[in-house]
Amino acid sequence: MSLGEAEVIRRRAEAFLNNASNLLEQREWDLAVFCLEQYCQLILKYKLLVESGAYIRTHSLRRLIRELAKYNPKIDSLVRDEQSLHYVARLEEAYVAARYLPYNYEEREALSLHRFVLERFKPLVEAV
Repeated sequence: MSLGEAEVIRRRAEAFLNNASNLLEQREWDLAVFCLEQYCQLILKYKLLVESGAYIRTHSLRRLIRELAKYNPKIDSLVRDEQSLHYVARLEEAYVAARYLPYNYEEREALSLHRFVLERFKPLVEAV
């Protein structure tokens, strides 16, 4: 995949993050959490593309994080640290839950996941 194609993935990831923020303002918790997961998934895939030229075909944030940790071990803290792992797992569940299950996210859940993505996840991934 070319750098130009990778850049499309990066822009799309950022658009999902912006959309999540907008959806939170509109009190659309379920869709906001889904967008947060999509941001995380795509930005990890983008970073893997930049670092290695490819990424594994999975929706698992944990697998993508572990793969990216081969290039920057600091990001592994997202799956080593118990609290971070909890957030990553919740985001990973959102991929299925928001699309297929009759599960409703509550305001506190959505805001907490958003805060985690902005304050913990994003800075670690950007440092790769």
